[in-house]
Amino acid sequence: MEIDIGINKKDRAKIAEGLSRLLADSYTLYLTTHNFHWNVTGPMFNTLHLMFETQYTELALAVDLIAERIRALGFPAPGTYKDFQKLGSMAEPEGVPNAQDMIRQLVLGQEAVVKTARSVVPLADKVGDEPTLDLLTQRMQTHEKNAWMLRSLLEE
Repeated sequence: MEIDIGINKKDRAKIAEGLSRLLADSYTLYLTTHNFHWNVTGPMFNTLHLMFETQYTELALAVDLIAERIRALGFPAPGTYKDFQKLGSMAEPEGVPNAQDMIRQLVLGQEAVVKTARSVVPLADKVGDEPTLDLLTQRMQTHEKNAWMLRSLLEE
């Protein structure tokens, strides 16, 4: 059955492609954050362990919302590491960095997700895709706040 939500298929495909890039970056950030949660050490262990858990738990819910929006637009959601590596803008970390480098890498990851989300806004806005705009706004707000909180840990 054909989808008729007031947005033509070509525009829905472009939005779904942008959301697929967002899904790839979000999943990579989820995996990185979870990895750092498991492997963080040092004097800030408890603070960072709990902060990273809060962030990866939120990301686990977010990737589902992003994938479901892609499906609602009528397209398959990417779901493999191969897809995510091809679509994403983030590289996975090498080895196990120290706590300060973990924080720095996560700031960059949070900001990368914001930029990817922001790149989809103009098209979603142009075609009146309010549900996608709402999702993008929420993602940008969350990741900007997370980046700020992480960045604050680096200040002396």
